Amino acid sequence: MKFKGVIFDLDGVICFTDKYHYKAWKTLADRLGIYFDEQINDRLRGVSRMASLEIILEKSEKHYSEEEKLRFAEEKNLIYRQLLAEMSPADISNEVRETLTRLRGMGVKLAIGSSSKNTPLILNKTQTAEYFDAVSDGNNITRSKPDPEVFLKAAEFLGLTSAECLVIEDAYSGIDAGVAGGFSTAGIGPASKYEKANYHLKSFADILSIE
Repeated sequence: MKFKGVIFDLDGVICFTDKYHYKAWKTLADRLGIYFDEQINDRLRGVSRMASLEIILEKSEKHYSEEEKLRFAEEKNLIYRQLLAEMSPADISNEVRETLTRLRGMGVKLAIGSSSKNTPLILNKTQTAEYFDAVSDGNNITRSKPDPEVFLKAAEFLGLTSAECLVIEDAYSGIDAGVAGGFSTAGIGPASKYEKANYHLKSFADILSIE
C-alpha cells in the first residue's frame, strides 16, 4: 500500500443502510402523497439529506417553504434513526473487519468521510469506531459531495495531504469529490464502473492489492 491514509465513505462501503434510508424516505413521501420508488432512491446515493429531499419534492405538485422542508428532513431522520436502532455488529462483514485490521497492521491511517450526520450512531451500533483514526461527517461539514470538503477535513484530521490518501467510494458523486480534492480514488459497487476512479474494486478486500 503506497498510501499513508485511506478515507472510506460509510454507507455502501463499510456498511449498507440503503434499506433504512429507503424505508424512511418512502414513509415521508407516502405521508405527503408524493410518488417515490427505488429508482428515485438511487439518485439519493451520496447526496446530503436536504439535497435528497429536494429530489423527492420534484414529484410534488405543492410548493413548500424552507421551514417546512427542514421539518420534513427532521421527520425523515427521526424515522431513519429509529430504524438504525436495529443495526448491530452483524451488519459489518468479516471481509470488511479483516481488511481494516490488516490495513491498520500495515501502519495505514484510516478515516471515515461521510455526509451522514448519523455516522457516530452507525459506528457505535456496529462497533466499528475502533478501526478509525478520524471521522469527518455531516456534523463537521457545510458542503456536501461532490464538494471535497468532507475528504479534505478527514485528511486534515489524519495529519496527511490529499496526495497521501486514497478515497474509497461507492457513489459517483463521492468519486467526483475525491478527484476535486486532489485524492486518488477507488470505486466499489456502482462506482467501480466509473471511469474517473483510479482503481476499480470488485470486492472490499481488493483494497489490499492496491500498490
